[in-house]
Amino acid sequence: MTTHEALTPLTQALARPLAPSSDYDLNPDTVLPEGRKLRLAGVLVAVELTEYGPHVWLTKRSSALKHHPGQVAFPGGKKDDEDRDIVATALREASEEIGLPSEHVDILGQWSSHETVTGFQVTPVIGHVTKPFEPKAEAGEVDEIFTVPLAHFLNRNSFRVESRRWRGQRRYYYCAPYGPYYVWGATARILRAISDAACLE
Repeated sequence: MTTHEALTPLTQALARPLAPSSDYDLNPDTVLPEGRKLRLAGVLVAVELTEYGPHVWLTKRSSALKHHPGQVAFPGGKKDDEDRDIVATALREASEEIGLPSEHVDILGQWSSHETVTGFQVTPVIGHVTKPFEPKAEAGEVDEIFTVPLAHFLNRNSFRVESRRWRGQRRYYYCAPYGPYYVWGATARILRAISDAACLE
């Protein structure tokens, strides 16, 4: 498989009109306050072509973090004032959290923004990891770094809807478990949106 062939589903998805998503998509009865201010954040959907096909780099967040502790997530975080743009945010965070050098990433494009229940407007940045690197977890932020085959997330059958009680209400969300990793919430919703766009005829 050539690099072009491996990345075609992503480039085709990026070429289609994209609508914003949110943690509330499966909870249409949720009433959000008007004028709410969301904090900007960027995450890197880093795809590397391996001998087993394209894989997506993911992290397991530290259980000591304030936001989304212990969850599977893309490397990323809130935008700093020093960041030139949201792409710079995603690349900086990936360098800090998993040791991915920014110069090893070819940016393919930006996905539509995603609103989280914790008040962030997250912009996924899709990037191709062009060179191997030695992953290094950021102390206090990341407990584990791992990869999942992109094919797993491009298969809609990998996703299911589950629910749990949150702040006194039943909340529904997407999940796409892989082995010991429970991929859910905002990460799964973003991946589901990419899968939907990539699978359109």
